[in-house]
Amino acid sequence: MARVVSVNISEMKGVLKHPVQRIELKPGWGIVGDAHAGNWHRQISLLAEESIDTMRAMGLEHLRPGAFAENINTEGIALKDLPVGARLRVGECLLEVTQIGKECHNDGCAIQKATGHCVMPTEGIFAIVVEGGFVQANDRIAVCEA
Repeated sequence: MARVVSVNISEMKGVLKHPVQRIELKPGWGIVGDAHAGNWHRQISLLAEESIDTMRAMGLEHLRPGAFAENINTEGIALKDLPVGARLRVGECLLEVTQIGKECHNDGCAIQKATGHCVMPTEGIFAIVVEGGFVQANDRIAVCEA
């Protein structure tokens, strides 16, 4: 079963996201209270724990949720294999995948500079909020049929 491991926000851009008990998702906006919310195509970022484990195996054992600026950490779903346009039911919310990966800032993030590799550019995904509500750890995740 695919599930949410952690939900994370940052109130200001340029700082690491930190875990919170739950997040409120607003259609067409993103996460209420998150600095990256807005009317654009990257309202929510998701990263699989399996991807983070790759980085832990490279010597970064103490990575915590939000270290890659992701809003939702997942388990049991191959996020990087989802196509743009895929829809995910995350708890009571509906998300639509809008982008796979992204470029790291300033010639590489701190993680890329430390290890020579970062998973967010190739394995993180971005989505918009189609149906809002609340999401918290242990909520189920399901890919919706088109």
